[in-house]
Amino acid sequence: MQSSPVKTMPSIGVAIITKNAEAHLHQCLAAVRPWVQDIVVVDSGSTDATLAIARLAGAKIIETADWPGFGMQKNRALALLETDWILSLDADEVVSPELAEAIRTAVVLASENVFSLSRLSSFCGRWMQHSGWRPDHVQRLFRRGEARFSDDLVHERLLFSGASPVLAGELLHYSFDNLDQVVDKMNRYSAAGAQQRYQRGKRSGGMASVIAKTLWSFIRTYVLRRGFLDGREGFILAVANAEGTFYRQLKLMYLAEKGVE
Repeated sequence: MQSSPVKTMPSIGVAIITKNAEAHLHQCLAAVRPWVQDIVVVDSGSTDATLAIARLAGAKIIETADWPGFGMQKNRALALLETDWILSLDADEVVSPELAEAIRTAVVLASENVFSLSRLSSFCGRWMQHSGWRPDHVQRLFRRGEARFSDDLVHERLLFSGASPVLAGELLHYSFDNLDQVVDKMNRYSAAGAQQRYQRGKRSGGMASVIAKTLWSFIRTYVLRRGFLDGREGFILAVANAEGTFYRQLKLMYLAEKGVE
């Protein structure tokens, strides 16, 4: 009697981009190191312990002098992997044990080329269950060559065809540890977001539009997306989202006035 062939374990590689990501990088790498075959870290000028942590984990490190934006930088990391499957992670994301098992099972039994992960995000110490942060399904696991990231400066997305089933388990996202990080990211992302919109031909409608969009951002997060159920942090996040919208729209308005290319 002929036995059925045993399915071999396909290889999995992890792609991460970093800059001053020491806070959670060790957790991120420790969660995947035992069961992946390759890790690539593309760094853009870290001055903290990021590179030392990556080296200790046995990651392949590539340092880049320029910053093309999140989408293009992530594609650089993807291009450096030759594994059957690629898991794209941010340096502040940690694969839970249940998700790790689901990933290992998925790549063996896969009927799809792309899988989504269920992300649970922390905001200033609170795991957010509402506020537009939950559910949060992100496409991060895919067969090499079957997907790539958009070339967006910020808010890049994975480009692929077909379905992307959600795997069991959580991708734990330590998005903001404190308010200083919130303010810093708000400034950087509002500038990049304004530049991206300007390059696509979008323009601000003036101060009335800026104010209206700012108020709408708060209402959408705190009321429509039930941010009030996330307690104090839900209110803080709604205000932060509104501030981010306010500064992004203002920066877009000034870019248009200056005629910046």
